Amino acid sequence: MRNAFHDELDGIGTTLLQMTGLVKIAMNDATSALLTVDLTTAEKVIAADNVIDDIQHELDARTINLMARQQPVASDLRTLVTSLRMSADLERMGDLAHHVAKQARMRYPNSAVPAELVPTITAMGLVADKLIDKLSSVMEHRDTVRALEIETDDDEMDKLHRDLIGILLDDGWPHGIETAIDMTLLGRYYERFADHAVSISRRVYFLVTGEYSTN
Repeated sequence: MRNAFHDELDGIGTTLLQMTGLVKIAMNDATSALLTVDLTTAEKVIAADNVIDDIQHELDARTINLMARQQPVASDLRTLVTSLRMSADLERMGDLAHHVAKQARMRYPNSAVPAELVPTITAMGLVADKLIDKLSSVMEHRDTVRALEIETDDDEMDKLHRDLIGILLDDGWPHGIETAIDMTLLGRYYERFADHAVSISRRVYFLVTGEYSTN
């Protein structure tokens, strides 16, 4: 019985990694669609969000069922509760990629991103990709050292977000209110994506140590 239980626990971990991989693809594709004005790719990201949602719902049902059937001891219970929270964070990250893709679709055939802000959005997309790559490793190996690094990596996204807002608030902004709103929303999507990566890394740290990160 205990072997079967731990096999199911391992299965939950595998599904979380699967979700992480899908979120990585979604945000990379959404960024590409945004920057290249690619409607087909934007539509693909929007449609694929349902897959991530369905995996989360199925995973949460499995997790709750396992808690009810097995009455897990403290460490296993911590794993299950943490898994529920991590799946919620991953689902939200998928939603944020979905929002980026919808922004690309809404402005098609025009670009939602003015030429002078393409480097900033490109950089935000690269930081998002770096964070999700590291997060996948942290989750798979329960690496507390790299989990703490993600909090530092998030500072890079925060700086890009601040720089973007500074440009939008400049009196010389030439693109009007509508584009400023678009860019404010896009900056927020990337910034929140990174925040959810930090949240998951903190949950992994807690899962391994039983303590909350002090970073």
